[in-house]
Amino acid sequence: MQDSILLFDQAIAKQKPNSIHRNSPCPFCRPEELARILEVRGSMMLVENKYPVLQDAYQTVLIETDECQSELSEYPLPHLYQLIRFGVEKWMEMENNAAFRSALFFKNHGPLSGGSIRHPHMQIIGLKTIDYRENLRDEYFEGETIHRENGVAFNVSTRPMIGMTEFNVILEDLEAIDRAARLIQIAAHYTLHHYHGGTSSYNLFFYRWSEKIIAKIVPRFATSPLYVGYKLRQVSNHVPLIKTEIQNLYLKME
Repeated sequence: MQDSILLFDQAIAKQKPNSIHRNSPCPFCRPEELARILEVRGSMMLVENKYPVLQDAYQTVLIETDECQSELSEYPLPHLYQLIRFGVEKWMEMENNAAFRSALFFKNHGPLSGGSIRHPHMQIIGLKTIDYRENLRDEYFEGETIHRENGVAFNVSTRPMIGMTEFNVILEDLEAIDRAARLIQIAAHYTLHHYHGGTSSYNLFFYRWSEKIIAKIVPRFATSPLYVGYKLRQVSNHVPLIKTEIQNLYLKME
């Protein structure tokens, strides 16, 4: 395990708009005010981050849709598939760029997620000096299997990275990327509407690990003080119940 530290530019951070906590106007609803536009596909747009708070990094934003109040868990399947394919493609391009040691691909949603803009978006960030994989372990992606089919598996973590509950969608074959996208959407919808009665926030992280692409969906609450102070992870004793609920709610009819 490496002690990797990213340098955060506080002066730039103070300039960022915040439509979640300060109700400021949404910058993604005004394309004329965006930074450099890199690519447009329908209602999706990849742009350079106007507020690059991380040093030694190249930061981009994938605006998911032009509908400000929409959300990944609500997208029609054709748009969902296009979004995940677009994001993975651009992430892989950055991962394969020799200018970067690794690339991050993730999404924040909700007031407890660490995000500042409500408008649905993801971030793709090239890290020049850090390889995020040095901080990973196989166990972070192991869990109770909820669903498995050709090329993709879906589980709830039994040894989560932080805790309490984390979902993993493991893509072994890119031919199954649309099915993986649907399972990601199911995990997000369950998190917002059923987990603990429904929560307001989650994170979605992508990893390139053990020759697979893995997506981790993390319901967000205030981080446990046991983890903050001692790095002691906890796992919910409701893992079997969560597995059964998702199967009954989403997968029996598919």
